[in-house]
Amino acid sequence: MKQILTNSLSLIDLLVWLLVIGFFCGSSLLFGGDLRLSFLGATGIIIEMLLIGICIEIIIEALKMTRGIGTITGFITNGPEALCLVVGLVAGDILFAASTPLGSNFMNPLLLYIAALLCSCLWAVLRCRPVYSLLTIVVTALFAGGFFFIEPSAYFWWAVAAFAVSTPLFLIRPGEPDPVMEEGEIPQPKRWLVPAVIILIGAGYLLDGVVSFASEHSRAPKGVIGFFVLAALTSWPEFKSCLALLNRGNHLAAILNITVSNLTNIWLALLGVIIYLI
Repeated sequence: MKQILTNSLSLIDLLVWLLVIGFFCGSSLLFGGDLRLSFLGATGIIIEMLLIGICIEIIIEALKMTRGIGTITGFITNGPEALCLVVGLVAGDILFAASTPLGSNFMNPLLLYIAALLCSCLWAVLRCRPVYSLLTIVVTALFAGGFFFIEPSAYFWWAVAAFAVSTPLFLIRPGEPDPVMEEGEIPQPKRWLVPAVIILIGAGYLLDGVVSFASEHSRAPKGVIGFFVLAALTSWPEFKSCLALLNRGNHLAAILNITVSNLTNIWLALLGVIIYLI
């Protein structure tokens, strides 16, 4: 557990935390917000990010000897998006329900390449299954963006097309090699796996609300909050997964974590559309 905590805390995390505090508190001073509540919101974001980082490390350590870890983490890190979809459907707002999973399809690939850059393996990631990676990223981004430019009457055909294209992309994803245990390495117990997944999904879901709280009281510009801050922070689980996998040399697993996550986001929005139409 000590090693897991050490892995989840890095210079990158500390720098991001300082940026979070500086952004919200600075915005509060510039735009006449509530400095105390802005700092409280920024602190809440940092706690959420710390929880997410620890949970990701626990999950990957528990599953590192499992074949297909990239695909598995791709599904798991979409838990928060699934909860946001449910909340939107209950409210009867399909655009809100679909916005979180579909919006992540633009930020996820960017965070993958940022993680690769930070891990000094950008060229290795770019060379790893480039055709499949680029095709999946571009297609899922086009479907995600296109959804917001069509009329409600075309939602059904969007769902049909999204399913027809995304399913083959998932089925032809590259196979991951069997993991190899290094000499002297001790397998990590899996008893913390389920609690870690539950906390990860809950923390990821609550992160959206905490960020909204901080942005409201800091009075930061909505355009900046919407894309650069909210989208980036709500994709933190995927970013931490990529960092953890790349630090272990699992380039293909990190790529699949993002491509499977993007495909799952399409399926979540597709499911939401079907439920909404019914």
